Amino acid sequence: MKKILVTGAAGFIGFHTAKFEMEKGNYVIGVDNLNEYYDVKIKKDRLKILKKYKNFLFFKDDLNNKNFYKKLKKYFSDIDVVIHLAGQAGVRYSIKNPETYIVNNVLAYIKLLEFFKFSKKLKVLLYASSSSVYGEKGEKKSSNSLVNDPISIYSASKISMELISKVYSKIYKINLIGLRFFTVYGPWGRPDMSYFKFLMMNKRKKFLEIYNFGKHQRSFTYIDDVVLNLFKIINFYKKKNLRGESSVFNLGNEKTIKLMDFIKTLEIVTNIKFKKKFIKKQLGDVEKTGANLKLEKDKFNLIFNHNLKEGLIKFYKWFKNY
Repeated sequence: MKKILVTGAAGFIGFHTAKFEMEKGNYVIGVDNLNEYYDVKIKKDRLKILKKYKNFLFFKDDLNNKNFYKKLKKYFSDIDVVIHLAGQAGVRYSIKNPETYIVNNVLAYIKLLEFFKFSKKLKVLLYASSSSVYGEKGEKKSSNSLVNDPISIYSASKISMELISKVYSKIYKINLIGLRFFTVYGPWGRPDMSYFKFLMMNKRKKFLEIYNFGKHQRSFTYIDDVVLNLFKIINFYKKKNLRGESSVFNLGNEKTIKLMDFIKTLEIVTNIKFKKKFIKKQLGDVEKTGANLKLEKDKFNLIFNHNLKEGLIKFYKWFKNY
């Protein structure tokens, strides 16, 4: 039986990706080390849902652990797709904790590649990059633009993964496809993300801390649109007979939204008037992101079904019940 390996399966995008695939009846092997970068409770709650599926096998393990690969070896010949979503997230956290990004993003990725480099069954290994690789002036850059001006260790680690992919793809003739995600939001999201933090701050009767005095702009992308298009890209490569491609693509909503407009929409959806505290721009923060999808739409026929208000309504409904 063919199987998909999802790393970071208890994470936000990993959870939705694994669930989407299992609902189609496909078999998913998930791995996650359940680290404490943000509240582990939400990771465990996501995992409880995944474990209800009979076509799910889970390893609580670390990609840097040799023993994990000894256990995974049993399924080596069955895995035809790897979706690598594990890794250390967070731009600001990377300023204070740079080493963890080298260990958990760069080194862990190399160990994963080492395990699969001689696989005859693997059609594609898809890995998570980030819109942050474009740096301070990254608005509307095409995915084939040169990225060499990172402003955080996090973005530098993602650029490193993209470069490492080129090497492994060329030497071992495997398809390694990176996706530069743009500000993904939605139910079961990450508590360290701004939209989630805003509601938590309000719940605790605290002021919303608005960085860069509210001047940030982002391509907010609803989670269901991310997962739908992620599998469009995977299916493209599963049908392709060529091997040895290393490419990176943008995956985000083309519409860039001002942070203050985002907050206004959130206030309308929640019927809450937030108390705000405006503070200076933080180290490593990119002021503006914008997803240029010209290449991706032509190649994969990407579709985005949710506007910001619709996405926030779904998120808030989940938030209230969680």
